Amino acid sequence: MTISEKILAAHSGKKEVKAGEFIQAKVDLALGNDITAPLAIKEFYQVDGKKVFDPKKIVFVLDHFTPNKDILSAENCKFIRQFAQEQGTNLYSGGNCGIEHALLPEEGLVIPGSLIIGADSHTCTYGALGAFACGVGSTDLAAVMLTGEIWLRVPETIKIIYYGKLQPWVSGKDLILYTIGKLGVEGANYCALEFTGEVITSLPQNERFTICNMAVEAGAKNGIIELDDITSAYLTGKTKQNYQGMHRSGAYQVYRSDSLTHYKEIIEIDCNKVELQVAYPSSPANVHPVRASLSGLSNGVNPVSRGEKIYLDQVVIGSCTNGWLEDLRIVAKILNGKKVYPGLRLLIIPATPKIYLTALKEGLIEIFLNAGAVVAPPTCGPCLGGHLGILAQGERCLSTTNRNFRGRMGHPESEVYLASPAVAAVSAVFGRIAHPDETIQAR
Repeated sequence: MTISEKILAAHSGKKEVKAGEFIQAKVDLALGNDITAPLAIKEFYQVDGKKVFDPKKIVFVLDHFTPNKDILSAENCKFIRQFAQEQGTNLYSGGNCGIEHALLPEEGLVIPGSLIIGADSHTCTYGALGAFACGVGSTDLAAVMLTGEIWLRVPETIKIIYYGKLQPWVSGKDLILYTIGKLGVEGANYCALEFTGEVITSLPQNERFTICNMAVEAGAKNGIIELDDITSAYLTGKTKQNYQGMHRSGAYQVYRSDSLTHYKEIIEIDCNKVELQVAYPSSPANVHPVRASLSGLSNGVNPVSRGEKIYLDQVVIGSCTNGWLEDLRIVAKILNGKKVYPGLRLLIIPATPKIYLTALKEGLIEIFLNAGAVVAPPTCGPCLGGHLGILAQGERCLSTTNRNFRGRMGHPESEVYLASPAVAAVSAVFGRIAHPDETIQAR
């Protein structure tokens, strides 16, 4: 079996499961946020729910429209707080809150070998810790809160092997954008994407989170990376010993794919050839090398920008994809001693309060402020067009987030481009999409 199949077999009480099989599986952790949880709670009450199956295994993170942007978001958060207090569940709100998919690993709530469902599509982020994690709808979350179980169809697995050596500045964000460009947004529909190879095993943990986070952008059910020394080091001191998904010994279960297992497809990617990537509107799969954008594309893939360099009104650095401390360090390295291009808005959003505090202690926040950036509290903010950076008609934004659908970040006639923190930082200085190797200069 593959690693995903082994985890699902263990959680459904079976010795073996096969792709395509329907199972009823026990859930180790269930997640809801301020957008998805209210509907789940209402459905929980609708079926006369009284008590959740296990309050320790349910987490609410109020991260999308908070600090509350309007009356409706305030009412939603109040509703969730009341339910969490009534049921005794985990709740992250206000000053102890961060972006859920960075916060839960940081808090030690994600355990290798566990089964995690979340009413948020980027729950697949946790696969970077060797867990089977997938997004579900709010009504599925309601059922899990009531029963502790979920039905799933065992996904087929696509194995992606990354070999070679990364070029300068190329990161996990570039690898996953390049991969989505090859697969397309439906190329891995309801499949497990298993990321492996010598390049993956050398990546730092934050870049593994980035890769698994965007597996869903290729249509995948989950993304997953097997546990190794780098991940074990990340977990040291984080996993909570009283977490009920763990074995009595306090050790987590490690699963690995069998060498002779069957994969739907095996894809090999030569990382020596992968350049810095940028996804054009309005799809994460509309991917091109950054250097191609420096003189403008002339093949019609982006008519608004055809024949010209791509000038920007806003740059966003953050989100559950690239709001990690290591991302902020790269940005600070590029911005140190420089200024944001006149008229351009640069928003930098640390993913959690702990990341924010460490960035402050290291002097990163001072560098950002001196450069002319706006540093926002840990929140999803502009990623989904929530608040803190909505785009007006005709505006262009380069973002380190994970989606660039039409109207995703504001007006339906705005444009969103996706790239790595390095590309985003240097582009904020140039005022256009730029490459870190360029000499800082005026337009």
